[in-house]
Amino acid sequence: MKKLSFYLMVMVLSLGILPSTYAAEKNTVENTKEIPAEVKTMLNRLDEIKKMDKSDLSSSEKKELRTEVKTIKKNLKSSGQGVYLSIGAIIIIVLLLILLL
Repeated sequence: MKKLSFYLMVMVLSLGILPSTYAAEKNTVENTKEIPAEVKTMLNRLDEIKKMDKSDLSSSEKKELRTEVKTIKKNLKSSGQGVYLSIGAIIIIVLLLILLL
């Protein structure tokens, strides 16, 4: 009887989690299709720097380019959109996997 009530409780709790994770996945798929203009400009600038002939640049100019690339990459990482799971959700998922397998 205790086992049945435990399984029932786990099922009810897991049903509350599924819609929120589904909505989060749906939003991330929609967001990946739309790239903001700022991100496009940063990516275009990175492409320009990669295509640039750096052999005739001085060491200070190369250093400026490296710092610019680092800041652009840092900004792109910070503006990235991802799916984040809370610790509680991860624990529940692990428990469900252990119980089902």
